[in-house]
Amino acid sequence: MVYKFTVLSDESDDFIRIITIDSEAKFIDLHNAILDSAGYAKDQITSFFLCSDTWKKEQEVTLMEMESSSEYDNLTMDETALDELLTDEKQKLLYIFDMLTERAFYIELSEIVPRKEQSEAECILSKGKAPQQVLSEQDLIGTQKINLDENFYGDEEYDLDELDEEGFGDMNFDDNALFSEDPAY
Repeated sequence: MVYKFTVLSDESDDFIRIITIDSEAKFIDLHNAILDSAGYAKDQITSFFLCSDTWKKEQEVTLMEMESSSEYDNLTMDETALDELLTDEKQKLLYIFDMLTERAFYIELSEIVPRKEQSEAECILSKGKAPQQVLSEQDLIGTQKINLDENFYGDEEYDLDELDEEGFGDMNFDDNALFSEDPAY
């Protein structure tokens, strides 16, 4: 059987790759085909994730053996055949190509072609420019998350004596203030 994968990016609207590969090939072969089709170097740690229909990450297939405390088995790309995990058309995968920022390609097994074999993976359609493989430090400045530590709301050092029993501080209202001492209010 031959699997036909559609590879998309959420960073580049015109990026699309269609890769065909034998179903008995290993995930490492698909990994290499994706990197070749995008013009990426093969020096980064990457992972595949099988996903639910809503792109929720499930089983991971890693480039190299890693300790994992997840509920799923620890699978590596060079030991796991595609047809061991992928059996249905429309199955979804995430291919994390930049681990630091979890940037990924969205992949769908778009077609299964029975009674056909293929010796090597092939990119049969390549449109659009691939996003930058790894973001530089300058690129990351605009994407950093806001640090919501104790300093986020202001000075972490304050004087408790500045607050009254209810925590509002000294509010000097005159007799015509909006607040009344009348308990009915």
